[in-house]
Amino acid sequence: MARVIAVTNQKGGVGKTTTCVNLAASLAATKRRVLLVDMDPQGNATMGSGVDKNALERSGYDMLTKRATAAEVIFRAEASGFDILPSNGDLTAAEVELMNEIGREHRLRLALNKVRENYDYILIDCPPSLSLLTVNALSAADTVLIPMQCEYYALEGLAALMNTVEQIQETVNPDLQVEGILRTMYDPRNSLTLDVSGQLNEFFGDKVYKAVIPRNVRLAEAPSYGLPALKYDRTSKGAIAYLALAGEMVRRHGSQKTSAAVAV
Repeated sequence: MARVIAVTNQKGGVGKTTTCVNLAASLAATKRRVLLVDMDPQGNATMGSGVDKNALERSGYDMLTKRATAAEVIFRAEASGFDILPSNGDLTAAEVELMNEIGREHRLRLALNKVRENYDYILIDCPPSLSLLTVNALSAADTVLIPMQCEYYALEGLAALMNTVEQIQETVNPDLQVEGILRTMYDPRNSLTLDVSGQLNEFFGDKVYKAVIPRNVRLAEAPSYGLPALKYDRTSKGAIAYLALAGEMVRRHGSQKTSAAVAV
């Protein structure tokens, strides 16, 4: 049964989609069965996985509005090595159509429950806002992975996000937990980075991943080729960092396949 992880941060530009695509590829490289769910109408995770969002016959919109099942929307992102439930701008219309529907915040959870046993990990890329789509993702998730930069405003955003998690726990998903906090665009030469990193470790302890994601040109270039960094340049610092994150995550979960070899 899959562990469902919502990757979210209400502050944009923190590497959320980059984390989704590259963590999915890295987990898949360790022989895990991975599904990436794109719940952002921008469709960046879809494009970054090598799928043309403008050529989709079905998308997350069709699933949320019950025009198709999750199994009918999911397909293999061959170039990236994992399955994807893609999205595009149509997803915005789903929010409008569901506005007056009873149980609208549980549509994603109910849809994913039917395919959950097919995967080890399901990663959900959330929009950078607290919308109905984000609420659906948090309702469906077991845990929340929070990517964030080590800067002052990011701490403010983290406080707001933790309040959101508490609200979701009180209303639609009492079992929701924090999976971990991932430091992105990490520069150890910057004193503010070290200060914020220290504060995170002090308040969140082992919830802060030891793996950090550096600023890396290859990570920035890879989406334009429709590839995760691991497939674009497996020797890059970005690719290596996400493999380290995947390994740390798997060890935390005590997965049955911890000795699986990496296959790229």
